[in-house]
Amino acid sequence: MSAVLPTTSALPGLAPARSESTWVGAWRRFRSNRVGLWSLVVVGGFALLMLLSAFGWVASDWGAERAVANAPPTFLGPAPPPVASVAVAPSGPPLDLSAVDPLAPRYREWAERAAQLATTEPTKLQTLPFGADRLGRDVLAKAVKGTQISVFVGVLAALVATLIGTVLGALGGFFGGKVGDLLEWLYNVFTAIPAILLIFAFAAVAGRGVQSVVLILGLTGWTGIYRLIRAEFLKHAVRDYVRAAEAVGASAAARIFRHILPNVSHVILVQLSILVVGFIKAEVILSYLGLGVSVDQVSWGTMLAEAQGELILGYWWQLVAATTFMAVFVTAFSLMTDAMRDALDPKLRGLE
Repeated sequence: MSAVLPTTSALPGLAPARSESTWVGAWRRFRSNRVGLWSLVVVGGFALLMLLSAFGWVASDWGAERAVANAPPTFLGPAPPPVASVAVAPSGPPLDLSAVDPLAPRYREWAERAAQLATTEPTKLQTLPFGADRLGRDVLAKAVKGTQISVFVGVLAALVATLIGTVLGALGGFFGGKVGDLLEWLYNVFTAIPAILLIFAFAAVAGRGVQSVVLILGLTGWTGIYRLIRAEFLKHAVRDYVRAAEAVGASAAARIFRHILPNVSHVILVQLSILVVGFIKAEVILSYLGLGVSVDQVSWGTMLAEAQGELILGYWWQLVAATTFMAVFVTAFSLMTDAMRDALDPKLRGLE
């Protein structure tokens, strides 16, 4: 007859082994993902850049005139001498560009200003890494300052929409009944209206500004995550581990936030990543249409709106600066949240 070995808890002087918590295990798995870890570093760098810009330690003089109008980037060499005939065809009458670019009549004025600076203020002729815009402002400083606005709007609006969608989806999926019917009615009201029209309607009421854009996008973008979280809670609410927690006296709040929520957090992270990317693009569209940030602020959206008129004249560097900053952040944020999703996915945890 074989001997029965004592369990760890029955051995004298040894405390029972504690199981690894969900969040500790997720962080351990996330650290093993090199791509996700480096993406976290890049996102952290953008966050640091936002803080430095918010406190005025970098890019505080983004609106100052630093060079001649449309000075090219440093690696292209010094700016060519300004000409006052930018709106005149090689032969024939002057071209009317006002139908394409409403600021076209001012190009001659800016060219004359650049010629004046060349003789009276030669220090204004410095070259800049990313060049200058049509007002002589440093494009790199504008891109850094635009990071503060665009990332703040995208991330904060996504957090607001994710919070609303997660809470409402959890309540509707867990309780069901009249609570679920009421939330389903609210969801159907929001989804019955085209998203772009709903955004424009909120924008017309809230006006321009960073706070208004965050509010608009947060209040209109929660429906997608609500539907997914509601479905996940409907599925998890009847599983054995939730039934067992109910049997030992766990409250509804404990079952929702301590038991079910960690097991659906990977879905939340995926949706958060999608919303951040989508809301940064939405800020670009709103600013382009004049419904985004105010005129005395700069964002990646306002830079892209300005770049449209500059591209007609062959000045591409503001477009490249804004899209480069936006592409790097969006890519890093997406890779980071993908790694977090893998670390929190209960199906992948079971493969260890």
